[in-house]
Amino acid sequence: MNIFQIIVTTLEYILLVYFGFAAIYLFVFGMAGRFNRKQKKIANPVNRKFAVLIPGYKEDAVIVDVAKEALTQHYPTDCFDVVIIADSFQPKTIEELKKLPIKLIEVSFDVSTKSKALNKAMAELGDNYDVALVLDADNIMESDFISKINLAFESGYTVVQGHRIAKNTNTSFAVLDAISEEVNNHIFRKGHRNLGFSSALIGSGMAFDYAFFKETMANVKAVGGFDKELELKLLRDKKKIEYLHDAYVLDEKVQKSEVFAKQRKRWLSAQFVYFGRYFFPGVYHLIFKGNIDFFDKVYQMIAPPRVLLLGIVSLLFVFYGGVAVFSPDITFLSASYQEWTIVFILVVVAFLLSIPGKFYTSATLKAILTLPKAFFLMFTSLFKLKGANKKFIHTEHGTNN
Repeated sequence: MNIFQIIVTTLEYILLVYFGFAAIYLFVFGMAGRFNRKQKKIANPVNRKFAVLIPGYKEDAVIVDVAKEALTQHYPTDCFDVVIIADSFQPKTIEELKKLPIKLIEVSFDVSTKSKALNKAMAELGDNYDVALVLDADNIMESDFISKINLAFESGYTVVQGHRIAKNTNTSFAVLDAISEEVNNHIFRKGHRNLGFSSALIGSGMAFDYAFFKETMANVKAVGGFDKELELKLLRDKKKIEYLHDAYVLDEKVQKSEVFAKQRKRWLSAQFVYFGRYFFPGVYHLIFKGNIDFFDKVYQMIAPPRVLLLGIVSLLFVFYGGVAVFSPDITFLSASYQEWTIVFILVVVAFLLSIPGKFYTSATLKAILTLPKAFFLMFTSLFKLKGANKKFIHTEHGTNN
């Protein structure tokens, strides 16, 4: 075997192991997500005091309506405060917000971040709360969202993630974004909880014991992906994260390809940064403390994003299929068409298991046609990550993003 064949064979099996393990991982948790866990029924729960924290940066287009919606919860009004954290809002928006029965905290930073806004708000609010519930500036909770979160705390959990679903599916990219979120909900939240792992956090629609959150967030300095840093710290300390599949919060999905690319670039950058930061601690905690939850989250930081996984595995499946049919005598390839066929089937089945039935529509078929573009945007983003996690990248809402 010459040096060229050694290099090719090594590369082939690195790809096969990397994407093959990812395929098995998604398939296992995708299958697990098909089952439902029974939630404890609790009579006469204690009504905890909630701080509904809604940080927003230049979110003038949506924030007033979001604040009004947040006030309509079927939960005792004296047991929750809607807290709008206003960064760089227009004076007219501030005046409109002041007319509402909410707490308004204005903030300003040289470099704006969600973690800074949350820490500043909690410093001003004090400690008279039991639960911190974090929303994005475009999120709308279902009317009994807080009540359902409260029941989870009554069951003993101190960190709870709600089920974030799409507010809009008005473009093909919005449909893809909505499906992507539901796949992640199914695999990394519902499927993980069904197998005893912690749910993944998602950045909003999530609730924490207030004192614990305030203390933990004081040490979170992330510019982008603050929820990832928070999640890793929680799992390192063996804090279990619950997921409520029936507690819904509506979230605006990106509608344009350029916004999709910018958003994914931010997410990919955060993943690589936190993998580098937590890989060795993750291995240490797995071997010496048996902390599988923490190591599982570290693996997720380096696992291929779903769109990239589907795209690359499909290309390799087609490539090896073409070689098997048209050039079966090629000798320098070692991996087989059969191996990549198995990987491809596992990925496709994992997706089919994870996509809700409501998305099996003509709109989804139309959106599938944009998958190659989405794959290309994410793939090219891999080469533009330098410095992306060191600056704030804002996604505007309510403006046909």
